[in-house]
Amino acid sequence: MAVYSINDIEKLSGIKAHTIRIWEKRYGIIEPKRTETNIRYYLDEDLQRILNISILNKNGYKISKIAKMSDSEMINLASQLTQVSFDDSDSLDSLMFAMLELDDYKFNLILDHHIDSKGFEKTMNEIVYPLMEKLSTMWITGSIKGVHENFVANIIRRKTITAIESIVVSSNTAKEKVILYLSENETHELSLLFMHYLLKSYNYSVLNLGMGVPLIDVIEGQNICGAKYIFSIFNDSFTDQPLQPYIDELTRHLPDCKFILSGYQSVVQNLQLNENVQVTPSVKELKNLLETEIN
Repeated sequence: MAVYSINDIEKLSGIKAHTIRIWEKRYGIIEPKRTETNIRYYLDEDLQRILNISILNKNGYKISKIAKMSDSEMINLASQLTQVSFDDSDSLDSLMFAMLELDDYKFNLILDHHIDSKGFEKTMNEIVYPLMEKLSTMWITGSIKGVHENFVANIIRRKTITAIESIVVSSNTAKEKVILYLSENETHELSLLFMHYLLKSYNYSVLNLGMGVPLIDVIEGQNICGAKYIFSIFNDSFTDQPLQPYIDELTRHLPDCKFILSGYQSVVQNLQLNENVQVTPSVKELKNLLETEIN
């Protein structure tokens, strides 16, 4: 059973802790549990109730009216609103609720609407990434299980692959070839797929080797296809050992390639980089690179 502090609830619902306390005092709309030292804490059912309250309140329902609703009335009305409202803040609440219930239909409905109206990249930046940040908080508190994480990851993975395949890059007009891969023990496939999408949208030819790729396969892949650029992310690997020897070995074998590194380990480790190696810690910097140096 997950336990949330009032600060956790604020991060997940978007409702200020001060406002939640006022609602508790004036309307009794939610009754938090308390520790022996009188500190508020909340359970899963409290989070779901506050998410429903958030949806109703953002859609114009006054808190005094919401307080008079039964749980079933609140749930039914919030469910109806999320079927027709696609405001970004409502969508985040609705996606979280759909995830908790493993509601594949509603989760896909909301994402597909945003992709159709805003495009895939904007949906990722404005909807998917904020959702993932909220889920990271829920993961820390223990309120989501492996099945929830897999549910979200697999849907987003399918959407990203569909977006990638919808872009046609002509061999006659394509820019330089780029190899994408994740080394052994790296699991951030969604980030790699999004980079694949961005590269194709900028008309680059992409060879995605996938996850768990040994260094020798990267070297042989480049020798076969002649890629000019190699991109990888280092988050989970090289936490207990330095990344520098790996980068040195890669650049020694492929001295004519340009290496683009991203991920936590590439940023926090004090890497000594040659001129043909560049670290890009954010998606914004990656896009700037695509528009300038890699052009």
